[in-house]
Order: sequence, then structure tokens, then C-alpha cells
Amino acid sequence: MHITHVAIWARDLEALAHFYCNTFAARAGEPYHNPAKQFSSRFIYFEQGATLELMHRPGQVEPATASAYGLAHLAFALGSEAAVNTMTQRLKGMGLPHLDGPRHTGDGYYESVFLDPEGNTIEITV
Repeated sequence: MHITHVAIWARDLEALAHFYCNTFAARAGEPYHNPAKQFSSRFIYFEQGATLELMHRPGQVEPATASAYGLAHLAFALGSEAAVNTMTQRLKGMGLPHLDGPRHTGDGYYESVFLDPEGNTIEITV
């Protein structure tokens, strides 16, 4: 068994798809619209097989705060500390909120933590 994908709600589906595709060299699948359930979505396919589904529903309520239960963060492994450092500078240059790092964590990771354009926490790690 394996997890096939994770889905997150987006206020601006196309802008968030653009961010993940351009930042992490991913590709977006074709837009999908479900008129019965009144939502649209796009799958974002990453090079090594991971998939993220971005979903949008007009009038969707704001997500719970970061201190609530639910999705805590998305983590992207870049393969080296140098790649983490480079991506950290790139994301800072894009003006994304930088929460922490790069640093070595107590559980052995080397990471930087940012918020994506819609406030989802993303970890950039080795």
C-alpha cells in the first residue's frame, strides 16, 4: 500500500498550480471540474512520482488555523544541503514568508520552512 496523493484547498487554483510547477519542476494535469459537487481541481505531478491535488470551490470557507488539527505541512526532499540552501534563497527572493532554517533539526533533518502563496507550510529538506 502507498499514499497516492494529498489534496489541499486553494483560493486561487491556477496561481497555486503555477507556484508548485515552477518552484519544484512539476507538471500540472488538465483542469477538472465536477459540476455536481461544485469544485475544480488540478493534479500536480512531481518528477519522482509524488502527486499533489489542488482543489477549489467558489465560496469555500477559510481553512483552520495552523494550530488546529489536520494537515501540518508538505515536505519536499531536494537531495542535499546545498540544494536546500539554494532553494531557501530562491524562496526568500520570491518573497514567501520564511518561518525557519536552514537548520539541522533535533530529529536529524536539515530543513528550511516557508509558507506557500496561500499560507500552507512547506518544508524544504535534504
